[in-house]
Amino acid sequence: MKRSIPLAIVMVGGILFMIQYFIPHQHSQTLFDYYTEWAPIVGAFALVLGVGSLSRLHSHKIKRKAKNWQYSYAVLIPLFGVPIFALMMPESIGGGIMQTMGGDRTTQGVFDFAYMNVQVPIQATMFSLLAFYIASAAFRAFRAKSALATVLLLSAIIVMLGQVPIGELLGKWFPKVGLWILRYPNLGAKRAIALGVGFGMLATQLKIIFGVERNWLGGAGE
Repeated sequence: MKRSIPLAIVMVGGILFMIQYFIPHQHSQTLFDYYTEWAPIVGAFALVLGVGSLSRLHSHKIKRKAKNWQYSYAVLIPLFGVPIFALMMPESIGGGIMQTMGGDRTTQGVFDFAYMNVQVPIQATMFSLLAFYIASAAFRAFRAKSALATVLLLSAIIVMLGQVPIGELLGKWFPKVGLWILRYPNLGAKRAIALGVGFGMLATQLKIIFGVERNWLGGAGE
């Protein structure tokens, strides 16, 4: 029963909505609208299960003193602390924190303060590190060790020079050739990759619908 019921629900729902997409009828659209009304409710229960699973995982990690268990506090404290503060002290009654923005004094609640002063700087730091990582990977990839690497290096140089004013000074053909590379070889490769990803997603979805792939069942799928 632990496997049969979830597999039956997924199979019936997957086939039903796969067929629904190709039926241009009012009843088909009504069925889809009815499903979209239920989806947020199911998502809310999934959120509760996710928070419970995450809390259980990190609490056990702290109890066992597993490797890097100290970082579990960095997950659990914001996970419960920020919603509690947001509910106890909303912006309208929270007695927020005064900040000066463009000469005007505004009031922020605890939730907004935590987001703007913790979450946003963390995201900026991660994206900054990602930029250096991409630059390092590009430097390693652009070494002309083979014919393909040489083509990649020359194409990247032409495209980059075609995007900046100095490229047009070096040669008026740089912008035209760079635009041609972006419009045809690059766009063709992107579409091929997108088609490959799409077919891969379709194959995975069909395997899940027909019960071939059962890893999503977790322990019940064994």
